[in-house]
Amino acid sequence: MIIAKNLSKVFRQKNGEELFAVNDLSFTANSGEIVVLLGVNGAGKTTAMRMLSTVLMPTSGTASIEGFDIVSQPQKVRANLGFLSGDTGLYSRLSAREVITYFARLYDMEDKKIKSRIDELADLLYMHDFLDKKVDFLSTGMKQKVSIARSIIHDPPVMIFDEPTAGLDILAAKNIITSIHKCRSDGKCVLFSTHIMREAERIADRIVMIHKGKVLATGSWESLKKETNLNDLDDIFIHFVNNIEEEEDEL
Repeated sequence: MIIAKNLSKVFRQKNGEELFAVNDLSFTANSGEIVVLLGVNGAGKTTAMRMLSTVLMPTSGTASIEGFDIVSQPQKVRANLGFLSGDTGLYSRLSAREVITYFARLYDMEDKKIKSRIDELADLLYMHDFLDKKVDFLSTGMKQKVSIARSIIHDPPVMIFDEPTAGLDILAAKNIITSIHKCRSDGKCVLFSTHIMREAERIADRIVMIHKGKVLATGSWESLKKETNLNDLDDIFIHFVNNIEEEEDEL
């Protein structure tokens, strides 16, 4: 599971002022659950995920992945984590199979296990038709599937997906969402970020709304509707944004 405790990340701007990309962020995500970080672009979703994946060091606070601390035990965190970011790099001159194999070997997987795992992922993500094609000749949706496969080749218990359907057509996006539901049904902990309200409605067991790096509200889709007496997630999100901005004005 994931436990984030008061995570903050501060960047110093050119004018010397501090910018809180993430500000005192706390939440949990459990095994067998899809938790969605929901916020507009620039809300701090990607920065939070990069800290959780040990790509960025937090300015303050910490988090644990499967009980391992992201600050003091980064290698153990990475061993238990699959992380797909929007800028996941692929080697264009390699085939999809070669890319996935390369990353599997970074996790010290045996060749026999690599082969069976690639076959399993190819079934899950409908990749058999292009496994042996060079990445340079793949469509955006195909490349995204390769990125997901290389991120989860070691079968980690925790998955972090940073806007994995961005830029995909409806069929490719549906396949990605199906694979994420499979991760949940296999008992994995899934953290998924999006700025698309309808996507959050469809996929989330629990939603963590964030705005300007802070948590606005947390709950299931149904509990958020009951709390606000609103039935549209767009309206619910705006409701919480207005609340926090009114509180800031009062201060």
